[in-house]
Amino acid sequence: MECKVKWTGDGMSFLAETGSNHTVVMDGAPDAGGRNLAPRPMEMLLAGTGGCTAFDVVMILKKGRHAITGCEVSLKAERADNEPKVFTRIHFHFRVSGKQLKPDAVARAIELSKDKYCSASIMLGKTAAISHDFEIVED
Repeated sequence: MECKVKWTGDGMSFLAETGSNHTVVMDGAPDAGGRNLAPRPMEMLLAGTGGCTAFDVVMILKKGRHAITGCEVSLKAERADNEPKVFTRIHFHFRVSGKQLKPDAVARAIELSKDKYCSASIMLGKTAAISHDFEIVED
């Protein structure tokens, strides 16, 4: 995996070019010289973690032939007060929709993501207390 991040030369705005040929803009907070034009790098890290675990949950439920039609995960994170301001707590709230989804199957998919498949959340779990909950929405 590769990525190149380049300062745009304008404030604290950066352009990331991924190995899969996609670009993402990041910017800093105004109090740090940014102009609030794009997500902060730490927000991108949190968003990537949400995407990683949601991907796993959907894939696991689909492979189990469960009738999943939607998956949202809301993440709330706390960071250390002092540098380095690592994540210290992250709570994941899953909202999974489908037809007759079994709570045990959804819980198992989330556990498999947490314990085995989601590299991002497993890595962040080295500094942060990770918690999860979920709700099922019947279609």
